[in-house]
Amino acid sequence: MSKILNKRAYIYIGIAVVMLSFTGCKVPGIVEREANKEVPEGYANAPQDTVNAAKIKWKDYFTDPNLNNLIDLALQNNQELNITLQEIRIARSEVKIRKGEYLPFVGLKAGAGVDKIARYTSRGASEATTDIEPGREMPDPLQDYMVGAYASWEIDVWGKLHNAKKAAVSRYLASVEGKNFVVTNLIAEIANSYYELLALDNQLAILERNIAIQDNAFKIVKLQKESARVTELAVKRFEAQLLKTKSLQYNVKQQIVETENRINFLVGRFPQHVERSTEAFTDFTFGDIHSGIPAQLLENRPDVRQAELELAAAKLDVKVAKAKFYPSLGISAGVGYRAFDPSYLIKPESLLYSIAGDLAAPLINRNAIKASYSGANAKQIQAVYNYERTILNAYIEVANQLSKIDNLEKSYDLKGREVEALTQSVKISNDLFSSARADYMEVLMTQRDALESRFELIETKMQQMSAFVNVYRALGGGWE
Repeated sequence: MSKILNKRAYIYIGIAVVMLSFTGCKVPGIVEREANKEVPEGYANAPQDTVNAAKIKWKDYFTDPNLNNLIDLALQNNQELNITLQEIRIARSEVKIRKGEYLPFVGLKAGAGVDKIARYTSRGASEATTDIEPGREMPDPLQDYMVGAYASWEIDVWGKLHNAKKAAVSRYLASVEGKNFVVTNLIAEIANSYYELLALDNQLAILERNIAIQDNAFKIVKLQKESARVTELAVKRFEAQLLKTKSLQYNVKQQIVETENRINFLVGRFPQHVERSTEAFTDFTFGDIHSGIPAQLLENRPDVRQAELELAAAKLDVKVAKAKFYPSLGISAGVGYRAFDPSYLIKPESLLYSIAGDLAAPLINRNAIKASYSGANAKQIQAVYNYERTILNAYIEVANQLSKIDNLEKSYDLKGREVEALTQSVKISNDLFSSARADYMEVLMTQRDALESRFELIETKMQQMSAFVNVYRALGGGWE
């Protein structure tokens, strides 16, 4: 008889497994799209070789010791970078959580209680007639003591829990790449601000030299007015020019303060003087830029690597969501001792144990699972587009900076020649004015043009240095 019951039990279990598997296999279709990793073979007007500036350490790429000290300080104190480091810790904790979900849960528990049953109830009457020992009723009130261990484990048949852990690992690695991207941008931002500060220092020095020249010219024109060689109008125009140049000093000084404080904020300190080079800004030079080949962006750019890892995590999320349609198998077990008297806990008769397995699958009203699956698929498609966009943006950034370096080099040469010509014209105009062969307006216009050209030369040099910094960042340098 028992054999027949066992056979029936196996038959019922088999039918249940087949039905659950059948209902779980009806998974809605999804839209699949693979990421396009194709990039051009090279950059326009750049040599196609594998030598890449991104592999140079930032301490070797930037040779100014004052700038390197600022970068070192920022990598320790910058608040945004420290916030990102905490995000990495959060992602690492998520990995541990996911890893623990597919391992068995084991715990210990103990308990004690008391239960008083009313005598004139069906349960109270039945317990009163039950003797534990001859001539003794069941204790009333009934105490309950228990100590034991329990365990539960979901068998990861479809890889749902393992894929969830892998997705968490990918997101952890993506957070690390996110930190590297923050480091790259931080170094570039400090370097750009530092070179801007040097440019402002040089512009201030130019203003001071021009003020001295204009002040001397103002004194001369006042003497000429006393000798009736010029009118009061000429004196006032020279005075106005001198006052305008003096007022420009304070605009530049304010920009210097703001740039210094931008650097102080990046390095995580309150406003103070920023140590910097006293070398003439126009004397700064940089070597050849080796851009490598575009395919290296997939390896060197932290944001590209981050997008790739986030795409991998999104694909795993789709597998996790798909596994929810299939039956889940769980096992639970427990062992311990239980009795109404503590002295009975050590007796073999108080031993209890249990083991059970359960198989469950969604059958009706699976809308929530379908919505989760559809959302995971949409996020995976979204991650594909984000990855492709990141690659495209990386290539365009490098191409723009390489073109900028080339064009600014030509522009700077022409600007230098313009400054040289206007500097000579200032001396010539002053000589002609002294001999009454040029009027004061020619002198004023020449001085103004010469000042503007010097400012523009410094501005062009600053743009050159900025392109030198930004191409390093665009290639993915600075984080290693």
